[in-house]
Parts: sequence; structure tokens; C-alpha cells
Amino acid sequence: MEYRQLGASGLKVPALSFGAGTFAGKGELFGAWGTTDVAEARRLVDISLDAGVTMFDTADVYSDGASEQVLGEAIKGRRDRVLISTKAGLPMGDGPDGAGTSRSRLIKVVDDALRRLGTGHIDLFQLHAFDAATPVEEVLSTLDDLVRAGKLRYVGVSNFSGWQLMKSLATSERYGYPRYVAHQVYYSLVGRDYEWELLPLGLDQGVGALVWSPLGWGRLTGRIRRGHPLPEGSRLHRTAAFGPPVDDEHLYTVVDALDEIAKETGRSVPQVALNWLLQRPTVSSVIIGARNEEQLRENLGAIGWHLTRDQVARLDAVSTTTAAYPYFPYRRQEGFARLNPPI
Repeated sequence: MEYRQLGASGLKVPALSFGAGTFAGKGELFGAWGTTDVAEARRLVDISLDAGVTMFDTADVYSDGASEQVLGEAIKGRRDRVLISTKAGLPMGDGPDGAGTSRSRLIKVVDDALRRLGTGHIDLFQLHAFDAATPVEEVLSTLDDLVRAGKLRYVGVSNFSGWQLMKSLATSERYGYPRYVAHQVYYSLVGRDYEWELLPLGLDQGVGALVWSPLGWGRLTGRIRRGHPLPEGSRLHRTAAFGPPVDDEHLYTVVDALDEIAKETGRSVPQVALNWLLQRPTVSSVIIGARNEEQLRENLGAIGWHLTRDQVARLDAVSTTTAAYPYFPYRRQEGFARLNPPI
């Protein structure tokens, strides 16, 4: 396993992390992801640790906290061998304090997560979404208190826009609060919007990317192809509406290229798609999920080898889409491009 610095922090994380969204599996969305129980989770943790995958990512909203509980049980007796990454901020109830990142709620959700995980500290705590109703200063001062109390080691965010992340970083610098060192983002060969603004920001500010849904919400598994119906067992039947949209023709074009390169390399389609991500700037770790041992071992095959420059260029070419304004002039007009060379 390759280990990388998490952004500009001193924390080293594995290039592949394990996403525990499949643990417990309650409700329409998470039940479709997987229903891994404690015994199965222990087996997946065993395989992950043997492969050098030491970071496990979850969230309080995953199956209403059950994912954190199962993960906590699965790592019992080996807490010192793992890094726990969890998230909070999305709605967990209908009451006035059921969502967001206010001071009172942050203190509560961190204590709740520690209890469910059965641990005294969280290695990486991330805000699952930006809370426009709570001042950034209140959020960061609370996180500062929680870090000083030893409950959190590092802090990050997920699903922030560029201005939201930059405002937070500037506030941290002004008051000496902990800086966000990680941004958990959607990024894949069929979803490259991250590159328009957040990737340059990450490079400039030392914020490492933790990639969620690297296979395009289950579309780059190698089972979805032009001219074929959606496989009967695909979770997209139940979850497509929850995830990032992808144009069918664009998807098929990318999969065609992945098929060609998979044959050239002797690898599978998902392994090629994951390896492409591992070579992108700012990517500290790619979060892989698995409902069973077979899926996990398949995804672990993405590490330990590299696509050639030509293969990367071909994947870049077929997966590129027109950026939204104000980004597209910097890609399409020479004067803009000269001022901002491609990354």
C-alpha cells in the first residue's frame, strides 16, 4: 500500500480507504448499498488491514448511526491500527437541533459518534455539508475546543463549494483555529467537476481530496455497457435518483475507453477507473466500498501499478466535458489559458 500526506497536514493516510456505508444497511438508500453485519464487517476489516488499508470512513447519517456502531465493533481490539474518519452535519432528526453544525449540535454529535464507535477520539472529523445558518467562526471555534479536548485529531469538510471552503480557511488563519486539511468530494471519470475550482483550491491551500463514489455511483463497475439493459442486481435501480447524474452517452463513451485499456493492462474496468484517480493532483485517498469480500479484493487490485501517460491521456480525452462559466473560457480560449495553464 502507498501512503500519502493528507493535504498539508502531518497525517499519512493510505491511498485507498475503506468506506463503511455498506455497514448495517438501513433504509431505502443505505439498505441498497449493503447490509453488512458485525461478523462480515470484521472480515472486511481483516482483509483491508492485511492490504495496508488502515483508514475507515463512515458518517452519523449512514443508517442512522448504525454504520458507526458496526465499524466500532469490527475494530475492537485493534483501535491503534486504524484511522477513523467520520462525518456529521446532515439531518438526523426533525427537531430544531436535528441538523447543521451549530456549537451545541457539534458537541453533541461528536460525543454521540465517539460512543457509537467505542473510541476516545476521532482521527479525522468532517462536516458533511456547509451550514449556511451558522457563522463560520462559531463552527471553527467549536472544532478548536473539540481538538483541544482531545476528541478530534484533524478536521475536514465534505461537499463544500470553493467559496465556502476558502472562507473557512481564511477564518482559521485569522483566529488560529484548526485548518481543514481534507475535503471529501465526488470525483470520477464520469464526474470531473471537482477539477474546475476545488482541485486548484486544494493545490493552493494544501487541502487533500478524499474521493467518494470513485466509480461514478456504481456506473463504472464494468457491468453497464452500451446496448445492454441495466443489470438486474444493480443498486442503480433503487439509488440513481440519490446520486450525481450522468448522461448515458457520455457514460458509454467512457466505458468503451475503459474496456480497451482494461484489455491492454490485464486489469478490470473498475481497477482502471480507480487507478486513474490515484494519479490525479491533490488526491490523498480514494474511498472504496464493498458489500462482500469479492468486491473488496477487486477494488484493492487498483493499487501497485500505474497507467501509462498515453492511457491516462486517452481517458482524459473521452471523459472531459465543457465546464460551466466562469471556468470554460480558461479551457477554450487561448488568452485565458495562457494565464492559467492546465493542471
